Amino acid sequence: MGAWGIGPFDNDTALDFTDALDEAAEHEREGLVRAALVRTVQAWNYLESPEGTEAVAAAALIAAQCPGGEPISTSYGPDQALPVFAADLRPLAVEALDHVVAEASELAELWDETPSGPTWRQSVRGLRAVLDPEPEPQDALFEL
Repeated sequence: MGAWGIGPFDNDTALDFTDALDEAAEHEREGLVRAALVRTVQAWNYLESPEGTEAVAAAALIAAQCPGGEPISTSYGPDQALPVFAADLRPLAVEALDHVVAEASELAELWDETPSGPTWRQSVRGLRAVLDPEPEPQDALFEL
């Protein structure tokens, strides 16, 4: 799998993805992130590991800009500045992450074969929670 940790950037494929982001012109970076998510969402029958890995990295970049998101502090993340991502990338990232952890995902299968599988799944759920937080319960204005 070429991974040295469970983090979104702790593998060879994500490192290649962040290198591509760094090499792209600043105005092209959001398009690369969007394309990674779209490829994942459009993998109808089976999601291959490289596409899933890129989607997790892309989702982590978007989550880093959300309230409650963790900044990208690893040296394996992009070095160049990223744009403020469009709000419509959040639901796309959520959908992509749902594909990544689904039954028809090679990346999920590979992680499930390791002792770190549950921890990896928990980290993906954490990204998803930042991208699509549960609404705060509201006090009722009127009692029925």
